[in-house]
This record gives sequence, structure tokens and C-alpha cells, in this order.
Amino acid sequence: MRGDKLVIHEGHIKAARQIAKIVLPKIARNQRKLVITVAGESGSGKSEVASVLSDSLAKEGIKSTIFQQDDYFFYPPKTNANMRRRNIGHVGTTEVNLTLLDRNLKDFREGKSRIEKPLVIYDDDLITKETAKLEGFKVAIVDGTYTSLLKNVNQRVFINRTRLDTREARERRAREAQDEFLEKVLKIEHKIISAHKKRADILVTKNYGVRKVK
Repeated sequence: MRGDKLVIHEGHIKAARQIAKIVLPKIARNQRKLVITVAGESGSGKSEVASVLSDSLAKEGIKSTIFQQDDYFFYPPKTNANMRRRNIGHVGTTEVNLTLLDRNLKDFREGKSRIEKPLVIYDDDLITKETAKLEGFKVAIVDGTYTSLLKNVNQRVFINRTRLDTREARERRAREAQDEFLEKVLKIEHKIISAHKKRADILVTKNYGVRKVK
């Protein structure tokens, strides 16, 4: 998503480096392209951890590309937020075109050199398209709330931080008003996303410790 603002701190760096240590042997053993998802609740640090993980892999000579779930919402962010306020039942996995994201990841794993994908321009509240060049990338890192549900994945990372742990990060990001309505949205998302923790291969704790689950 163009216009996204990352606020990277030591916790994100610590977690990403530990994740890299876990996934590097699997990457080295596998001749095919790999997909790693980074999931968790809003403000948990998904995009930041994904960015540092990409940098950490690059230092080991492994090129990676990042897919953001935010690009795959059916409606642009401000429009989607207004739709939520009109009908809170709009909140959930059906807001996102996970089928298209999965198809794009399948294309990546099968070695396609380029794909056409959606691109969100946050400031303009617009969804357009871009051609993503995939040639030369060994790994795709996918960050987003519901990415644990994707099928074309090799390793699933889950950041185990709730809305109570992420308030400060959400305030710094300043995408949405931190009001009573947002609390209702986050409670709904928590119920959905927390159930995805059991899918994780790698778990990031609330203090950004990392442990392998599977």
C-alpha cells in the first residue's frame, strides 16, 4: 500500500532477526520459492516485522518481495472505514479478496516473472493496479490480519499481541480515530484473528520474543 507509514522499533528488529534464524535453514534446503505470512491484530507490528525480516534475509543473500494484505481489500481504506461505520457487520474476512491474494502467491511459487496486482493509494483513497516483477526473488513475505488463512504458504508467523497491547502503536500510526467505535471493531477482529494463532508455525510473543511452534 502506497502511503503506509512504518514505525520500526527494537522489538520489531529483535523478532524479525529471530524469525530469520528459524526460516533460513528451510529456505536453504528448498529449491523452490517460499512464502512466509506475518499475521496478527491491528497495530501488532506485522508490516514492520515483515520489512525487517526482508532486510535480514537480504543480508544473507536472499532476495524477498513483500505482499501487503491492505492492497487486497475490496474497497479503499477510507471508503471501507465509512462502510464499517454504516454497518459494523461489514468487519471481517469478507472485506479482503483473499482468493486473489492466494492466486498471486500461487503464481509466485510457480515461478511467474511478473503479475498484475492491486495497489492501494492510501492518501487518495484509491485502488489501482500495478505490475509486480517477481523474477529473482526466492521468498515472498505477506503481512496482514488474515494472512494465516492463505493456502499457498510455507511458514506462518503470528504476532500474539491484542488491541490492549497495540494501542500506542495504533496512535502513532494515526490511520483511524481511537474512539469507541474502533474499540468495537477491534473486539470483532480479535475474536476472528485470535482463532488463527493455532495455524502458526512461528509465534511472536507480546514482548517480541519468538518461538517455533511446529
